[in-house]
Amino acid sequence: MKATSTVRRIDNLGRIVIPKEVRRTLRIRDGDPLEIFVAHEGEVVLKKYSHINELEDLAQEYAESLAAVLGHIALISDREQIVAVAGWPRKYFFQKRIGSAVIEAMEERKAVLFSQPDQQAGYKIFREGEGECRYSQVVIAPIITDSEPMGAVILASGRPGVEFSELELKSALTAASILAKQM
Repeated sequence: MKATSTVRRIDNLGRIVIPKEVRRTLRIRDGDPLEIFVAHEGEVVLKKYSHINELEDLAQEYAESLAAVLGHIALISDREQIVAVAGWPRKYFFQKRIGSAVIEAMEERKAVLFSQPDQQAGYKIFREGEGECRYSQVVIAPIITDSEPMGAVILASGRPGVEFSELELKSALTAASILAKQM
């Protein structure tokens, strides 16, 4: 089955316009970097570029270190999805699209500490349809480079009796700062 397409002409400077519907669906904003490459059979592919994906191995190592030291789920995201997972099976989190709470923390460039140990679980990390995981303990630390949010370091727990504190917040902020300096 072939996807619906729109025909666009290339102007004399070699530019094309990406239709508004496509930009909205893919959450492409003015100034967002796009990767352009030629796939097999001569297809030209436009893909949102993720600085965090360039650091995939380093991001994974940081997630593993955070999970080992703190004993919590550690996730690292780019602006769209989870790119590194530790402390829980990867299949439950990897490439899940982040939800509005994480996006809001990144856009506000402000770390979030959500701690309600008496609650069953309440904070949602993922976008609707990406899983109904809710956590009673969450830390979100935006990864900021050149005053632009590039992703986030996320710590989460839903275990009873666990209460996040400044330790988890400072650990996530430190990891976010180090990852930002690598870009």
